[in-house]
Amino acid sequence: MLDDQPRSDDTPSGETPPPTGLDAVNQQLAEAYPELSPQLKLAAGYVLEHPVEIAFQSIRKSAAAAQVTASTLVRLAKRLGFESFDQFREVFQSAVQAGPVELSGRANQLRSLASQTDDQVFLDVGDAAFDNIGRLFTADNQTRVRDAAKLLLGADKIAVVGFRDTFACAYHFAYVGRIAMPNIQLIRGQEGGLLTELSTFGEGDVVVAFGFEPYCAETMRALEIARASGISPIVVTDTLRSPLVPGSTITFTVANATPHFFPSILSAITLIEVLLAECVAFGPDALVDNVASFESRMRQMGAYVENS
Repeated sequence: MLDDQPRSDDTPSGETPPPTGLDAVNQQLAEAYPELSPQLKLAAGYVLEHPVEIAFQSIRKSAAAAQVTASTLVRLAKRLGFESFDQFREVFQSAVQAGPVELSGRANQLRSLASQTDDQVFLDVGDAAFDNIGRLFTADNQTRVRDAAKLLLGADKIAVVGFRDTFACAYHFAYVGRIAMPNIQLIRGQEGGLLTELSTFGEGDVVVAFGFEPYCAETMRALEIARASGISPIVVTDTLRSPLVPGSTITFTVANATPHFFPSILSAITLIEVLLAECVAFGPDALVDNVASFESRMRQMGAYVENS
């Protein structure tokens, strides 16, 4: 366990009032994370990744799991303006009690239906998929989706960034999104063209960036360019400790656990569907007209095979 000596960045926040909800707590921790001492980084990382445990475990058990001392968790709580760890923990208890949509019953049903087989991998992937999506549908995310849709609808232009494992997410967002919103552009960054592709974006524009660990250098570079140009970033990533988070206007963290050898993009794809549906539902009538026009053009061009 690391030593627990106070550091200059461990000082409490003074008279700053504490955040009133879990979303605000997570955002403040994410913003402060790069500047924290090693001890507080361990504590903050555990808090960000284990809200249920923080809500219901004793402080000593949480500290042991985070590989810090209990006093470090107290200092972290006070840094955010809380008078005590108990007051800090109440925020987590309230949020966890609201909870995500429970899909565990469906996962159990999947396991029961397939219990006649010995294919444990099949069952585990199913369990992980249900759990990942269940974690997406929370009250906090519902509010965040509405805010993101408003930001997208108000943008002059929308750039979409995702490389390697998240390119499929970026492509899906851009392809489906452009049907309703032609101002969406997929950034490919091929042959060193990242700067050129982003050069036409600026104030009033939005970039939607996808990135999971291991984080791509190209995605980091795209966000650096975006922030320098005044573009508002919407980041979809796997944890608030992600290097993509600082400076983002709106951040979504999606669960991507899976027995598969590569991180799951199921929750990210589901989030894309929710975001784009929200934009069409609450956007101008022109978006619906764009969808109808697209379908009509595709049919006229013979893009679809008719099922006679």
